[in-house]
Amino acid sequence: MKKIIADETAVNSLLDGLAREIVAKHPQTQAYCLVGIKTRGAHMAARLRERIEKLTGCSPETGELDITFYRDDLTLVAEDPQMKSKTLGADIDGKDVILIDDVLYSGRTVLCALNALARFGRARKTEFLALVDRGHHCLPVCADFTGMNVATAADDIIHVHLKEKDGDDCIVHNLGGQRER
Repeated sequence: MKKIIADETAVNSLLDGLAREIVAKHPQTQAYCLVGIKTRGAHMAARLRERIEKLTGCSPETGELDITFYRDDLTLVAEDPQMKSKTLGADIDGKDVILIDDVLYSGRTVLCALNALARFGRARKTEFLALVDRGHHCLPVCADFTGMNVATAADDIIHVHLKEKDGDDCIVHNLGGQRER
């Protein structure tokens, strides 16, 4: 059973709140950068950058991180995986990095992202932002910034729709594990 738990207005409200939290914790935009995990995390990073610029008048540096070859389930994901980007698009050396993804579940994606991020330099500090934390972490990972926490069963699926990728903005809770097509 599919259940929409956040519509477009709610998704925008969550992103607005996350941008305000980032600005409160990091008032100097040149001291940090936003790095979105491809694909939806990268779209979220771009949206957060725009919101932060509206709040502060300055825009933090923003990058996109492709973790394709760092995944431990690579053979389950694709027969012929392709690395879509070999650059980050941001200088992370000595900066605070806010790593961004749509859903925090097991924590494995965060681990892969941290390994991939190390290729591009040495951040002063790395924080993690998730639009949705659905629990069931298998690794000692938590989000420093969270849009919403959703209680789920282990076989449920949370799917974040973003206009740039999916044509609409919403968060769907698929109870019982039905995948979207």
